[in-house]
Amino acid sequence: MTTLIVTLPLQLAPAAPHYSYVLTPDGRTMADHASAPAALLPQPVDEVIAVVPVRALSWHRVNLPRGSTANATRLRAVLEGLLEERLLDDPESLHFAIEPGARPGAPAWVAVCDRAWLRSAVQALETPQRHVSRIVPEFAPDVDGAGEMTLHVTGEPDDAWLVTTHSGGVIVLPMSASALPLAHVAHDLPEDASVIAEPGVAAMAEQLLQRKVTIRQYAQRQMLAAQSNWDLAQFDFVSSGGSRAAKKFSALWRDLLAAPQWRAARWGAGLLVAANLLGLNAWAWKEQSSIATKRGQINGLLTQTFPEVKVVVDAPLQMERQVNALRQATGSASGSDLESMLGAMSVAAPPGRSLTGIEFSAGEARFKGLNPSAQESAAVAASLRAQGYAARVEGDSLVLRQEIAR
Repeated sequence: MTTLIVTLPLQLAPAAPHYSYVLTPDGRTMADHASAPAALLPQPVDEVIAVVPVRALSWHRVNLPRGSTANATRLRAVLEGLLEERLLDDPESLHFAIEPGARPGAPAWVAVCDRAWLRSAVQALETPQRHVSRIVPEFAPDVDGAGEMTLHVTGEPDDAWLVTTHSGGVIVLPMSASALPLAHVAHDLPEDASVIAEPGVAAMAEQLLQRKVTIRQYAQRQMLAAQSNWDLAQFDFVSSGGSRAAKKFSALWRDLLAAPQWRAARWGAGLLVAANLLGLNAWAWKEQSSIATKRGQINGLLTQTFPEVKVVVDAPLQMERQVNALRQATGSASGSDLESMLGAMSVAAPPGRSLTGIEFSAGEARFKGLNPSAQESAAVAASLRAQGYAARVEGDSLVLRQEIAR
């Protein structure tokens, strides 16, 4: 499954803004990374993930009231009310996204960004062959609260930024000697906090922070952001809950088909299907062999009982005919004789009815004058069927014929 991870540009003023992107075949290994206008980005791809820069987002901790998540409209109104005092802009112009797995009655993180900017950035990125399936933040708070504080230094020497992430939120500050005290004021930076820096600002980070740094490429950070559980495509950025579920199902299905961690499961499923196919084929072959054996036994019984039969086409029918012929030759009555049919009719006919005519020809008898009702016809047919005869009503006649056992 080929995934295109694209970072949305902060400024959309140019006619063709450049998008930094990473192309990955499995979400963990990098096939290509570069920067290009939206029209020149790779396509088609299986999935497109948009990354929102850290400086485009603000983070807020709220307590969701019970019942606030009943529907999207109510949740949006609740978030506007909870955050109105904390926001500098009009809530109507902002986009909100709550953390994955947020529950009513419990604290939850809310990501906030400019709605018009996000819509313009996503629309400029999308084409008929390249639809954004998820929108993730570049950095997010430690939702589980299990991770330690991490310092990230990003950008270039003349435009470097310090980002702190932990369970208390995300803080972004210019990377300079004058701004570092603000980070200490906002958070008591532990001495053992890990520092991750991009190659271009690694030396600056070591000098200002007086700590050893871990080098991480910008493209690697994009891939890590794409692995987040966050999805900022909420409220008016997702058409319906069904489409959102369809996206998640589609992404899960693509993971099952291509992701390395599911390779063992794919092999297991393939072996299971192959084993079932082999088992079904073996069972079908056994059943066919059993049917062929029984058919051969029936055909053998016919040719042994009546040696004059040289070619077997329909063994039960041929045997019935041979038995009838033998009865006729010896003068014995058969089920297709008029005498036998009269005996069957005497048992099955409705009481109080008299026949006005009988016609018999070639093993078929027509009885006239019974004129049974629909209920009586069903009862007569059932009684005759139990005696081995098939009956049907034609006009004012009841037609009777012996059923051939199949």
